[in-house]
Amino acid sequence: MADQNQKYPQFRGQPRLPKFATPKRYDLKLNPDLSACKFTGSVQISVDVVSDTKFLVLNAAELSISSNSVKFASANKVLEAVEVELFAEDEIAVMEFKESLPIGVGVLTMEFEGALNDNMKGFYRSTYELNGEKKNMAVTQFEPVDARWCFPCWDEPACRATFKITLDVPSDLVALSNMPITEEKQNGNLKTIYFQESPIMSTYLVAVVVGMFDYVEDNTPEGINVRVYCQVGKSSQGKFALGVAVKTLGLYKEYVVCITCAVTTRYFDVPYSLPKLDMIAIPDFAPGAMENYGLVTYRETDLLYDENHSAAANKQMVVTAITHELAHQWFGNLVTMEWWTHLWLNEGFATWISYLAADSLFPDWKVWTQFLVECSEGLQLDGLAESHPIEVDINHASEVGEIFDAISYQKGASVIQMLQSYLGPESFQVDDLRGLASYIKKYAYSNAKTEDLWSVLQEESGEPVNKLMNSWTKQIGYPVVSVKLNGQSLEFEQSRFLFTGSHGDGQWVVPITLCSGSYDARKSFLLETKSKTLDVKDLLGVSVPSGHHWIKVNVEQTGFYRVKYDEGLSAGLRNAIERKYLSTCDRSGILDDYYSLSMSCEQSLTSLLALMSAYREEPEYTVLSNLITVASTVAKIVADASPELVGDVKLFFINLFQNSAEYVIRDFSVLLSTQCLMGWRLGWDPKPGESHLDSMLRGELLKALASFGHEATLDEANKRFRIFLEDRNTTVLPPDLRSVLAVYVAVILGVNKSNKSGYDSLLRIYRETDLSQEKTRILGSCRDPEIVQEFLDFLLSSEVRSQDVLVGVSVSRESRETAWNWLKANWDDLTKTYGSGFLIAHIISAIVSPFSSYEKAAEVEEFFSSRMMPNIARTVKQGIERIHINAAWVKSIQNDKDLPRAVKELAYSKY
Repeated sequence: MADQNQKYPQFRGQPRLPKFATPKRYDLKLNPDLSACKFTGSVQISVDVVSDTKFLVLNAAELSISSNSVKFASANKVLEAVEVELFAEDEIAVMEFKESLPIGVGVLTMEFEGALNDNMKGFYRSTYELNGEKKNMAVTQFEPVDARWCFPCWDEPACRATFKITLDVPSDLVALSNMPITEEKQNGNLKTIYFQESPIMSTYLVAVVVGMFDYVEDNTPEGINVRVYCQVGKSSQGKFALGVAVKTLGLYKEYVVCITCAVTTRYFDVPYSLPKLDMIAIPDFAPGAMENYGLVTYRETDLLYDENHSAAANKQMVVTAITHELAHQWFGNLVTMEWWTHLWLNEGFATWISYLAADSLFPDWKVWTQFLVECSEGLQLDGLAESHPIEVDINHASEVGEIFDAISYQKGASVIQMLQSYLGPESFQVDDLRGLASYIKKYAYSNAKTEDLWSVLQEESGEPVNKLMNSWTKQIGYPVVSVKLNGQSLEFEQSRFLFTGSHGDGQWVVPITLCSGSYDARKSFLLETKSKTLDVKDLLGVSVPSGHHWIKVNVEQTGFYRVKYDEGLSAGLRNAIERKYLSTCDRSGILDDYYSLSMSCEQSLTSLLALMSAYREEPEYTVLSNLITVASTVAKIVADASPELVGDVKLFFINLFQNSAEYVIRDFSVLLSTQCLMGWRLGWDPKPGESHLDSMLRGELLKALASFGHEATLDEANKRFRIFLEDRNTTVLPPDLRSVLAVYVAVILGVNKSNKSGYDSLLRIYRETDLSQEKTRILGSCRDPEIVQEFLDFLLSSEVRSQDVLVGVSVSRESRETAWNWLKANWDDLTKTYGSGFLIAHIISAIVSPFSSYEKAAEVEEFFSSRMMPNIARTVKQGIERIHINAAWVKSIQNDKDLPRAVKELAYSKY
């Protein structure tokens, strides 16, 4: 027998399957054995043979196919396979027949078996407890390329087909799939469940779940049955999600009110295409959620909401997760990308549209101001030389997982927001088959590429959409636009922004928006060249007066680019921030640009800290949350660069955030009682009728103050924690104080090897609670390396669900080396558990990226040089680049001669 490695070379090492046959229909039967953790199955695939071949090549991974069962039946003959070979590296099965297959539609049949793995991909097992007994459930997670782990198939987005699914399961269990049940047949302790045939769809959207569940249900006005499934005993936690889902289906079918543009817009104008929608919370689940057609799967933290124990941030997470996944029922499921190169069509649009829906459902949440977080995450990743274009070539299935990142999601959503802002909302609405609805209707039940969307929008708007957007989707990176005021002329110049501080290649068609002195008159133009000079009076209609007059470029931060102002313009903007002349989005955007320009060593840390002082009376959640993020990073990098300045830097931040929170305490050394804190706008305790954003802000501000070492906050937090340990139903520690670890951080900061009581108490809470949100709150890290080592080992125990490990590996600055050594020591175990999924990439990034020395970068590169895998290659390169960026930033800070004096002045300034 020939060496397998020499066989069928024409099919090996190819990015895609051959085109001589395509599937039309799957009749799939699965029989999962939840005790033995394995499954058997059979499939009949209607295949359209379109060219001469005696081979069929399809995807299969970790399956055993019965060679004798493989047959191909056409109208007048049945052919048996003479050879069936599985190639693990390529994840394909090659089936050779004695003669050429008849042209036209035939039926390929086979039987197979596999294991219910514990890798949270393919057809896998998740565990739960019922009446104190540990149970298994069977779950599928097929996106991006893991349907092949469950059944042999053409596992590519363009290979769409219908699916008729049958399940043999224990009679006491619930079995779900994409479509409603048409029939059940009892056979002793087993039952056979037949599901209605699905519409045409891609394999990655097929779903099956088997286990014991409760549910709550409702119906839309159109009669669509909506259910939320969860573990037995948790059905009340599904009621909020149920209401959101029912309302969201109505919004997407009809209209969404865009608060930011004051226009009522019809975005889909196409009804939901299935007779039911099930959403289910899975205890062990790698992604946050998955949009399977008609059976959407979620982590428990992203679907369940407990009125008494979930925080405002959890509530918002549930809303955005649901609105995102249900947007996919149109963008992704009804219209599917042709290949993974166009993944962003799914994820970018779903992210953007989810904000439209959330804004319509909860307008007081001001989610469009929070959309800046999405934009910032995209800018952060795309500022790396090791980023990738939105439209990225995929040459192997193992590469797909790495592009489920901030480029496909956040940058994708941000360029859509930029395009909508440029075209105007009327070009996106769907009356008279315009905009997005034209696209959805034209490509419904089929596949599309990026250029297909641009063509539709260009036709509807009359604008050069292709020309504008190709520079953003086909090209890596984004520009920084430098703006200078030279007399009465404004000079604009674009170059690629890189955190390395170098100016890379690239030129974009940049939609420039600006206003001067007020928002009444906004001007815009396209910057299509490297530079452009415009007369201020011609552009804005007025001359620029002397003094602190302000000009803001990229109004409301709708453009996906950074802006670097000259000194005079910067001074004017700082004055405008202090005087509250600028909008929430613009205040946050200016801070984000300054922070990034400091990190790239294009502006000094001294200038960034001076700007931050202008936010000393900042009232808005979005801006303060961004300010906290920047301050936390700055404190860490200063500790690496100039540790003697850390105390004063933290004191500056404590004063800044106390002032923003409107403390009336003058003597910070005084232990603040609950009564003293009543002078604070937020206080420790929720107030009747307070806003959603205030609820989220309270915990973030307290966490920041605790992290920077504010003694009064630490003392009060520990006092409340002791009360909470005695009475878990006490009101002194509401969920919002636990959700962002505000109190738990304060507790863990006091832990060391000689005083472990706080750590032991948190572990006790972790073990006692069955609320997933509470468990993830506790997975924080202290500063004592020995405790951190113990904690990291705990993460690998059976007590912690695999997807939650990522929460715990983001350790403190003091424990970075401990975490790195832990990663190296446990590399084999980590790759065994996570190696074929995307979570391993996130673990690597969380542990590696915070380092800040060239020596550590070299060490990381050396370690991974012999351990590289396709699914982590880009992540490792990005991590090493981030270390180099941090190292350069450290050197820049050390060379900033004005910094010590500036820090001292800011730390002891009286606000």
